[in-house]
Amino acid sequence: MPTPDDFAPGLPSATRVWQGLVQQTGTPEDVVVVCTTVPDLMLAKRIAHVLVEESLVACAQVGAVVTSMYLWQGKLEGGEEIPLSLKTTAAVLPALYQRLCTLHPYDVPEFLVLGVPAGSAAYLSWVQEAVHRPA
Repeated sequence: MPTPDDFAPGLPSATRVWQGLVQQTGTPEDVVVVCTTVPDLMLAKRIAHVLVEESLVACAQVGAVVTSMYLWQGKLEGGEEIPLSLKTTAAVLPALYQRLCTLHPYDVPEFLVLGVPAGSAAYLSWVQEAVHRPA
């Protein structure tokens, strides 16, 4: 794991590089990962398709079936779900959340935003170019 001393000295913090990696600094253009789950594979593929097609995410990865266990309204629930991993930018999060809620059947869909402290400069640029805020 690189230390701060491994980053190129003298560069602004937004562009510090270590062997092709760029450190992100908390701007609206920063790439983030959103995690959610849906009840079945067909819906997961549909949601992924819509979000990519509408440029709210650069990439949507549909995962394998997982078993979820949780308390809902005081009752232990469980069942199979499909995880979705969505790559987007911080600036698009409000629109992405709103759109996901319209496509999702759950009363309270999972919407967890994971920060990305650093990443490949080329990949981060690709995500930023692929994602567009709705007009």
